[in-house]
Amino acid sequence: MTRRLPARLPGTGLVLRPFSPEDEPLVAQALADTEIVRWALGAHLHQLPADERAAQWLRTRLVAWSDGVPDFAITDPNTNDLTGYIGLRRIHNGNAEVGSWIAPWARGRGLAVNALLTAAGWALTPASHSGMGLHRIALHHSIDNPASCTVAAKAGLLLEGIMRQATTDHTGTRYDSHLHARLATDPTPRERVPTPS
Repeated sequence: MTRRLPARLPGTGLVLRPFSPEDEPLVAQALADTEIVRWALGAHLHQLPADERAAQWLRTRLVAWSDGVPDFAITDPNTNDLTGYIGLRRIHNGNAEVGSWIAPWARGRGLAVNALLTAAGWALTPASHSGMGLHRIALHHSIDNPASCTVAAKAGLLLEGIMRQATTDHTGTRYDSHLHARLATDPTPRERVPTPS
């Protein structure tokens, strides 16, 4: 099903927009980061030579967007430069999972929380009010990745439990995962992280 997606979603200190082919150099820089490689790079990309990963990763995002699947570039509102990624996947029956990363040069500015607040707020808003009309947004992360736990909590995704050995890193090692979720009927989170000017 093709969904009507927004051209831009403004948030605190950021703008979410579709990816473009021009993002490839910054995507390549981000995908060289050890934390992104460990937690956010799929096994299929690990099988590619490092210098081919960004093009393939970006190609997947561009196709997803054209199919109505929201994979947003997190960007600087002043320069439009890429600072990260946030996307919704496994969209079915009013549910979706969120995945994201922040480029190493943009960390420490609250972008992960603000991007999640922006994307989830839009996704959980009824379609009649220009949202996606979803009921539930879930996020799961390895318990060895506590930064994701902090981001989820600040963005109003409640901790629901532990999924045993549900996450693998780039080596195939399995980890227990925390499962967080936010429902459309949950109170709207008030957290907004100030971003440096």
